Amino acid sequence: MKNYTYSAKRTDNPEKWYVVNAEGAVLGRLATQIASRLRGKHNPMFTPHADTGDWVVVVNADKVTLTGRKWDQKSYHRHSGYIGGLKSITARKLKEKRPEDLIRFAVKGMLPKNRLGRKLFKKLKVYSGPEHPHAAQQPETLEL
Repeated sequence: MKNYTYSAKRTDNPEKWYVVNAEGAVLGRLATQIASRLRGKHNPMFTPHADTGDWVVVVNADKVTLTGRKWDQKSYHRHSGYIGGLKSITARKLKEKRPEDLIRFAVKGMLPKNRLGRKLFKKLKVYSGPEHPHAAQQPETLEL
């Protein structure tokens, strides 16, 4: 009798929904926990090439914190594709304009850069206030 390594399939994972309160949480430490949960690394059935993760809803994204002087020193860049088209914004200004993007950018950088990573990223829902429209999924509260 041979021992085979079990490879989980998409249908083997009963997906769960979790709500994470970002109030007072440090951005990077919160993002690592969320990325790990989206990827499914907490699951004993974890398979690197399969989606074995859960859905994560983040509330109070506008109350996330950064340590040190990162509010003024950390910057986010995007490029229009034209010469001289580099646009930059500091973390403080991004928090004022779109506080959800702070968490989205941090988590997206921690996911695989391929089709699976793009699929996993769609399972992240971020809201700046305490309310979210996913009550029908009966999400559990997750303490990180």
